[in-house]
Amino acid sequence: MDAYDAVVLAGGAAKRLGGADKPSVRVGGRPLLDRVLAACTGAGRTVVVGGRRGTARPVVWTREDPPGGGPAAALDAGVRRCEAGTVVVLSADLPFLESATVDRLRATLADSGREGAVLTDRTGRDQPLVAAYRAEPLRRELALLATEHGGLGGLPLRLLTRELDLARVGADALDAFDCDTWEDVSAARARIREHGLVLDEWITAVKAELGVELDVDTHALLDLARDAAHGVARPAAPLTTFLVGYAAAQAGGGPEAVADAARKAVALAARWAEESDGADAPRDASGGDAAG
Repeated sequence: MDAYDAVVLAGGAAKRLGGADKPSVRVGGRPLLDRVLAACTGAGRTVVVGGRRGTARPVVWTREDPPGGGPAAALDAGVRRCEAGTVVVLSADLPFLESATVDRLRATLADSGREGAVLTDRTGRDQPLVAAYRAEPLRRELALLATEHGGLGGLPLRLLTRELDLARVGADALDAFDCDTWEDVSAARARIREHGLVLDEWITAVKAELGVELDVDTHALLDLARDAAHGVARPAAPLTTFLVGYAAAQAGGGPEAVADAARKAVALAARWAEESDGADAPRDASGGDAAG
């Protein structure tokens, strides 16, 4: 797929949130904006349209003209700062957006030869702020709209998207879920604590907080912790996993270093378990311990 830039729209009055700074609202300990930025880390340039705020990674900041002028004006401001031929456009309130969805949009755009690829929610409704567009047609239509209406302030995005030749991409699970109300925020916070999701969410949040980009086999580490707790002592579990991480860092880091250190620790835990169970003690012919 072609290289791409990303535009994240992080403005708006958030009236349904009582005027709260929606991009800074936290879900799973991370601001909504940072969760969206994590889905487009592959962008050559990421432009955020809105007021400056702290972010987990560097971005280019810009503002729409006029400030508060709506999504069309914000999109125009963002696209003006882009350089790549493909622009991924996202809103800043998508707590469950995944990088795989961004890749699907880009792949559909590349394969279809159309001017854009837009995510559709489960009702079939287009989500123009979860989409990938070819930059030149996008700039062309924004310029035509500005000329026709004397500016882009207050214009709805449907005036733009209806002029573009678009492919549609069905949303997976919660990709299109956005946080417009406090009820939405509460639902998102509850969702990430569900069984089967909470561990991945927590590990992702910890890695983001610590600046760790390493992908590791969490199941293998959990198995190691279980074996250390069972074969040695319960406090051995967290201490062993810490030492595995430290050893991997000393070995240069990376998934292979973690896996190698984990294998060694698992083997050691197994030897401890054998000793505590007496499994390695020699047996006499009658089945008792030879030493007895």
